[in-house]
Amino acid sequence: MLQYHFTWKVVSAAAGITWWNFYFRLYRRTIRGAEVIDFLGHLLRHLPGRLVIVWDGLPAHRGYPVKEFIAAQRGRLAVEQLPAYAPELNPVEYIWGYWKHHELPNFCPGDFAQLSHHARRALRRMRRRPPLVRSFWHQADLSL
Repeated sequence: MLQYHFTWKVVSAAAGITWWNFYFRLYRRTIRGAEVIDFLGHLLRHLPGRLVIVWDGLPAHRGYPVKEFIAAQRGRLAVEQLPAYAPELNPVEYIWGYWKHHELPNFCPGDFAQLSHHARRALRRMRRRPPLVRSFWHQADLSL
C-alpha cells in the first residue's frame, strides 16, 4: 500500500481557451475573486482586442470585485454564462480531463513546487499541439 502525505491542501487551476491556444494559471488556494481578476488580467496582457469570456457558474465569477474589474475594462471584456450543470459544453473541462488522464497519471509529487513545475510543463507541452487544442472545442461540440 502506498501512502503519501502532501504539505498543501489545495491546488487550483484556471484556463481560458481560444481556437488556437489556451492560457492557464495555477493557484495554491481555492479560486476566489482575486484569482479570477488575476487570471483575467493575465488574459488581457496576452490577448489583444476585445475578449468574450464564456464561463461556468463558479460563485467567484459573479462576485462584486470581479464585476467591478470587468466594468473597468470599458467594453474590452464581454461575459456570457454557460448553462447550469453543463460541463460538457465547456472546452476548458476537456483540457483538464486530458491533463489529468494523459499528462499527470501516476505522478506523485513531493511538494507543491514539484507539482507546479511538472503540471506547467505538461500544460505547455499540450499548448504546442494545435490539433489537440482544437479537439477540446470539438469535444465540447462548440466548434463553428
